[in-house]
Order: sequence, then structure tokens, then C-alpha cells
Amino acid sequence: MSSNSNNRPNFTSEAKASADRDKLPVDDKKNRSSPPKEDIVMQSLRFIVIPVIILGLGYLIYSQIKEPTAKPKKPPGIRKVPKTKVIELHVENYTSSIESNGIINAHNEVNLTSQVPGRVVEIHPQFEDGAFFKKGTILVELEEADFLTSVASAEAMLAQASASHAQEKARSEQARLNWEDLGYDEEPNELVLRLPQLREAEARVNSATTQLAQAKRNFDRSKIKAPFDGRVRKRLVGVSQAISGSTPLGNIFAVDYAEVRIPISAKEMRHLNLPENPDDPSVEITLHDALDEKNQTIWPAQIIRTEGTLDENSLELFAIAKILDPFGRNSTLPPLRIGQPVNAKIPGKILEGVIKIPRRAVRQLRRINIIDKDDLPLLMNQFLATVSRFPLKMHGISVEPIRENQSHIIIQDDSIKGGTLLSTTPMPWIPDGSKVEIIFEETPKEADDAEDRKTTLISP
Repeated sequence: MSSNSNNRPNFTSEAKASADRDKLPVDDKKNRSSPPKEDIVMQSLRFIVIPVIILGLGYLIYSQIKEPTAKPKKPPGIRKVPKTKVIELHVENYTSSIESNGIINAHNEVNLTSQVPGRVVEIHPQFEDGAFFKKGTILVELEEADFLTSVASAEAMLAQASASHAQEKARSEQARLNWEDLGYDEEPNELVLRLPQLREAEARVNSATTQLAQAKRNFDRSKIKAPFDGRVRKRLVGVSQAISGSTPLGNIFAVDYAEVRIPISAKEMRHLNLPENPDDPSVEITLHDALDEKNQTIWPAQIIRTEGTLDENSLELFAIAKILDPFGRNSTLPPLRIGQPVNAKIPGKILEGVIKIPRRAVRQLRRINIIDKDDLPLLMNQFLATVSRFPLKMHGISVEPIRENQSHIIIQDDSIKGGTLLSTTPMPWIPDGSKVEIIFEETPKEADDAEDRKTTLISP
């Protein structure tokens, strides 16, 4: 009974509390139902200020990360004066030369033909491709039977004509004796003395003699001989081949000397002394192999004449150079081949009062840098390859080359005196009038001359 009373809800206490709440004043009820204003303001500030503080801290941290660490400033130093290598320029006389090219040609190249028809029965070894032969060497032999027949027939005709001539001569002499025996005082005429018949017999003898000589010549021509000292380019016939008088047997050329046609532009002509007339002296030139640059062989040649007209396409003048013994048969030089390209160096006129400037010292727009050495101590010129610690002014000038090659340009400028210092060190950009320290360098003249011999000179 007691346990049931403990589990029963206490409705009396709850009702009492509710009655107490109903007895409170109306204001107290209102205060109990709404929070204070101070709490509302604090909550609002909390939702505004805290995010602002977080954003501000984030911005400060980001700014610190983004800004690079300030590097310590270097103390101001002394500006270095640039250095340059220099050479001393010299006013001199320069022998100009022109380098051109050409192809080796045979001066006499022909197609060998037979003067008589026949059948080839033998070809000699000297008539093979590339073989050398001497003048008069038998190259090809034709069948002799027909030619021997012609000779025999001509001999028979000559014998018959000679017999007729002898008979007519005897008759003419007998006619004169008969005329004298008859006692005629006047001179007998030609018909009495049979002189027309005698002259006819003599003409037949001469004709038969000529035919015999022709038959013998044809027999000799059955052995085809070399017309000159030469070489076979290509053989075109074989044994048992029937040929006529116009059949080419092969292509041969002379080997006593060769020629090369050298083109010369109109701008280069004024720098050369070329032979124009038969009495003009020849010009000595040198030839180099154009196929093998490592071949240092030099072949001597002579320009003996020039062609009378300019080439229609290039408007160049061709000079003809003569090369003696091109195949080196009588010398120790290597042979030159027909059709081989060569480089020709032709000496030209002497240019007076010019200056050679190395190409390594020429900058863009044909400008060079020269050094004002008015303030250069005299002792500095006594030793080369030494550094001058005395700054000098450098300025650039434009030059106009009158000749040029792969290693130098040749100028003629009265404003540049002998002994002027030329800067050879590449300087991409330096203000005009800047001060530089100079380093003298030595340029061996032999090396420059050797380089000039390898280059091709062209007119600007």
C-alpha cells in the first residue's frame, strides 16, 4: 500500500508552485520571460568583433609571408673601367687579288673517226678508256683485204697506162723520123707526130699513178693512228663492227696543256691587268683544288687571253688560263682531271695608302672602335702584350671598304693615321667617348698573309 503511494505523482506540490507563479506581479513575469539588453549588445559585439579580429590577424600573417626579406645593401663600390685588346694600324700598299673558280677543260678534244670504211679487226690497248697514247700510235685496225685489192688494181692500171704511154712515145718518135726521111723541109704538125695521143697516154699514166697512191693511202688509213699526244675519254667501237667514214670511234683529247675558263665580274675588271691584245703579256695565276679543301697543292697557270664577249646570262667576262702538263707526266705535281673544278687566285693591281682591318674588329653597320692615344704615356708603346692602367677614350667611326675578304677589310681613309689603335674586343654596347683600359696584342704578319691566300676577295 505504501509502495503505491510513493510511485504516485505529487500533484499537490506542482499545483502549489503554479499557484505561487500566478500570484507574482505582471512586471516580474515580463522580466522573467525576456533577457536583459546588455546581454543582447554583448552577443552582437561578439559576432562582429571576433571575425574582424580573425581577418586582421590573417591579413598580417599573409603580409609577412608575402614581403621578401630585405637584403642588406651593398656598400657603393668603385666602377670598373672596361678593358679591350688593341692593335696598331699601318698605312701600306696592298696587292689586291681576286679569287674565282672554273672547270678544267681540254684545249683540243675531238671525236676520232676513220677516213675509210671497213670492219674493225683489232683495237690496241692504247685505245681503252683513260689510256694515254703518243702521236702516231696505232689505235684501231681495219680489215686489209679490200684495201690490198684496191692497191693491186691500181698497180695494174698504172702498168697498162705506162705501156700505152711507151707505145705512143715510140710512135711519135717514129713519125718524126718518117717525116725527115721523106725530105720535107717544114716542121711536122702535132697530128703527124701523134702528140695528142702521147699526151693522152701521159695523162692516163698520171691518173693511174694517183689512183695507186690513193689506194696505198687508204691501205695505210686502215690502221687508224693517234693525231696527237692525248688520252682516251671514251671508246665507242668494238671488234668486228663495220664503220663508215663518219662513224665516231671514240672521244680523245690532247694532254700537252689544258685550259680553264675563269669568270670575272665587271666590278673586278678594273682591279686586274688582263691580256686583251695578242702582244699583251700573260698573267701568272695559281690554281687550288676546289673539291678537297685539305689538298694544299698549287698548280701554276697563265691567263693567255680573254673572250671577246660577255656572258649573256651573268654579264661576266671569261678569261682563258693555260695549264701546262695538267696530268703531271713531266713534273711531280698531282694530276688535274678534265672536268675538275678549281679555285683560281689572280693577282691584281697594287692599292696604295690603304689600311687592313681585321674582321673581328668590325662591328655592325661597318663601324670600328679606335682609341685616342694622345694621352697615352710614351713608355706604354715600348712593350706589347702589357696592360695599360691609364684609361683612354674610345670612339666609333664608320668605314667604307674598297676591298674585303674573309679575314680583313681594306679601307682608304685619310682621317685614320698610321699608328692609330684599333679595338678588337667585342663590346655589345659602349657609349661613344667612354674610357677603356687597353691591352696590346700582336698580330703576326705571316699569319695574316697566309689567311689572305685562302680567301676570296670581292668588291663591295
